[in-house]
Amino acid sequence: MIDMAYKLFYLLLGCTPPGRHTEQHDVFFCIGTSLKDIVPDIQAFWPDAGKIHIDCWREVTTVDGYSITVAERQVHHTKSQHLFFINLGGYLPNSFEEHHYKLLTIATDMSEAIRNAKQTEFYRDYNTEDRSGVSHVDNKYGVDMDEILNVEDILPSQQKERFALIIEPAATKKEDELHIGYLKLDKI
Repeated sequence: MIDMAYKLFYLLLGCTPPGRHTEQHDVFFCIGTSLKDIVPDIQAFWPDAGKIHIDCWREVTTVDGYSITVAERQVHHTKSQHLFFINLGGYLPNSFEEHHYKLLTIATDMSEAIRNAKQTEFYRDYNTEDRSGVSHVDNKYGVDMDEILNVEDILPSQQKERFALIIEPAATKKEDELHIGYLKLDKI
C-alpha cells in the first residue's frame, strides 16, 4: 500500500569544505515527509562538508511519463522499471569548465538508461570543436555503468531497507517543480 505521507527528494547540495578553494557539489536522494524532516539525513550524508546548503531541490513525482511514489517495503519483488540518476559531463570551446547535466530517467536496465542519456541535447551539444572533450558520463570518456546509479541503491541505508519506489504509468506528464536557489539548512 502506498503511503502518500512519504516523498522522494532529490537535492543538489553545496558547501566549501575545509581546505578547498571552490564550492563543491553532490546530489542526494532521500525519503521523508518534508525538507525539514530530512535535514539530519543531509548532514549525515556529508559529515566533513562543513556548512552545507541546498542549491536546488525537487520532490520526485513524475519522470518520463511515469509516476513515482514511496511505499513501505513489504516483500522484495522484481521490478520492470527503475529510476536512474545520470551525471553527464561535457565541454564547450574556450570554457575553462567541465559542465554537467543531471538526468533522471526511467528504464528497464542500464543499457536503456544509457540510450536515454544519449538522446539529450547536452550529450549532443557539449563537445569541443576538435572532439577531444566529448560528452560523457562523468569520469570516463564513453558511457560506463559505474557512473549511472539506480536511485533505490543510493538512498540512505535505513531507507533502502524500509521503502520501495513504486513506478507506474502517470495520468499526467506534468513536470516536477524545480526549487532553484541558495537555501540554508537552518532556514528550512
